[in-house]
Order: sequence, then structure tokens, then C-alpha cells
Amino acid sequence: MAWTFVCPTEIVAFSDAVQQFTERNASVVFASVDSEYSLLAWANASRKDGGLGGCQFPLLSDKNHSVSKAYGVLLEEEGIALRGLFIIDPKGVVRQITINDLPVGRSVDETLRLIDAFQFTEKYGEVCPANWTKGAPTIQTSNSKTYFNQMYGGH
Repeated sequence: MAWTFVCPTEIVAFSDAVQQFTERNASVVFASVDSEYSLLAWANASRKDGGLGGCQFPLLSDKNHSVSKAYGVLLEEEGIALRGLFIIDPKGVVRQITINDLPVGRSVDETLRLIDAFQFTEKYGEVCPANWTKGAPTIQTSNSKTYFNQMYGGH
């Protein structure tokens, strides 16, 4: 929600990293249950005042809660949404859902890592183990023992 504590830190972090998303052919969109007027004022307010100081991606007003309901993040009694993050591939398939409780923000680094991993698996057909990052070993599903021997051979 606009003008709260954690939300501006998330939006600023994703906005500052928008070029990294663009380089991966990924788009960022932020949806909020706030009105378009509140979002506009928030976007134009300085960062030192809790605003966004300009935002490098679209802010979507979900004042009628249709988006937050559809994605399963709406807390109906409170009229607010949890911190949902959805990675949707070019075919429209939801590849990742992360839902954080209100006091904890979402991670730009983890989101970029997941995008890299999904794009890698799509391109090469190999799978990415826990904590995988670009350039790290992956697992060939037809010969997974090679990976396990490489990673855990001495254990």
C-alpha cells in the first residue's frame, strides 16, 4: 500500500533494478489496492518523504480488488493485499508465486535469480538446483548422477 513502511522500499528497489529486468526481456508491474490518485501522488513524492521519487514501471490501481482477488492475495476483511509476486512467462504460464506477510518485503535479487533460472531451463532443458545462479552447474535430467558426484562426491 502506498505511504506505508515496506512498500516504498520494494518499489524503489525494483524501480532501481528495472534495467536488469529489461535485459532479461522481463517487465515489472506493481498493483496496489490504492486509488490511482494516491499512487500518482506517491510516485511523484520524493524518496526521502516516503515516496517513490519517480517509478520506472507501471503502477496499477486495483481499487476494486479484482486483481488481488484473482491472484489470491486479498485480505477481504481488511481490504488490503498481501505482498504477492508472480513470475509469468511469455506463454502466460505462472512459473513462480511468492506471497509475503505484510511486515517482510520482496527480494529483487531472488526475483532476478528465478527469472534467470526459468529462462535457462526453458532454453537448455536442464534443471537448476537450490541456490543456482548464472554460470553455476545445472543438472541434466538424463544424467543427474554426474551433478551429484561433482557436488557431493566427497561426502
